[in-house]
Amino acid sequence: MPRWPGASQIPLDILLETVHTPPRMSTKERLELMQGTLDLLILRTLQPGRAHGHAIAKAIERNSEDVLQVEQGSLYPALHRLLKRGWITAEEGTSENNRRAKYYRLTRQGRAQLLAETTKWERLARAIGSVLRGKAAVRP
Repeated sequence: MPRWPGASQIPLDILLETVHTPPRMSTKERLELMQGTLDLLILRTLQPGRAHGHAIAKAIERNSEDVLQVEQGSLYPALHRLLKRGWITAEEGTSENNRRAKYYRLTRQGRAQLLAETTKWERLARAIGSVLRGKAAVRP
């Protein structure tokens, strides 16, 4: 179920710096995704084991309750970036449809990065939650 009334999915951008607009929001009301978001989501999706690109995109969509949509034009450059950083590896295989596919897997370095990034995001989410709940003290 979408988190915004009338919204179905929010596409994630390749550089994660572009502003995306969910349906029924004016062009002035936009959601900015922080840099590194897609990388973190991919790393988390690969935590249980290997997966091919299409399965990664679908898992992110499903696990976000269909709010986030990862387009191929964003996913594959992100996967290449993670390969280059040594956070994932790739191997050739055959998909469920009996097609050639590249399967991605977390490396030890990728697991460490996932832990570090998850900790940062959880801290950030707590801080934002505190501000939204009005728990942050205002000091003159």
